[in-house]
Amino acid sequence: MMATRRLTLAALLALAATPGLAQQTGTMTRFRGTIDAVSGRDLRLTTLSGAKVTITVPQDARISVLTAGSMADITLGSFIGTAARTLPDGTLQALEVHVFAEQLRGKGAGHRPWDLGPDSTMTNGTVGSVVGTSPHTLTVDYPGGQKTIVVPASVPIVLTSRGAWSDVTPGAAAVVTATQAPDGALTAVFMNVGRNGVRPPM
Repeated sequence: MMATRRLTLAALLALAATPGLAQQTGTMTRFRGTIDAVSGRDLRLTTLSGAKVTITVPQDARISVLTAGSMADITLGSFIGTAARTLPDGTLQALEVHVFAEQLRGKGAGHRPWDLGPDSTMTNGTVGSVVGTSPHTLTVDYPGGQKTIVVPASVPIVLTSRGAWSDVTPGAAAVVTATQAPDGALTAVFMNVGRNGVRPPM
């Protein structure tokens, strides 16, 4: 019995020492703004608050491009992501919806906190049903759960596809998730870049 307890304790300690998703997310910062300039693999960004930051974008950073979409792009089986706020009855009301290209199906599947206001969340999953016209009500399925999401007519909808470094251009709006080194240097992990004037709504 004592050996079993020691083994269990060792396993719990090892699990606690392993960086989990929540811990990794906690070491990252999300920057929203407009790209001012690009030099080498560095971009200079003016954030929505007016701050100026320089972020290095390594070759293995994931870049997605966003273009204008509509409710017609959300159909049964679509893989979407949606930032939302929680209504009193527990239903989620979308703040935005991004519809993933088929090549990105499964990216970030799940439900987690987000940073677009108090009690905001992000849900990535497969659309199981679409009900109503204005607003629409969706069910979104992801591994281990399902959420009901109301999508008002005014909510921005964008299409998300795989991008490249050539899409990172001055004047484009972007959302960049980056890690910060002890010396303050920022390195992008992934980023969304708007095309043709589209501003990433997430």
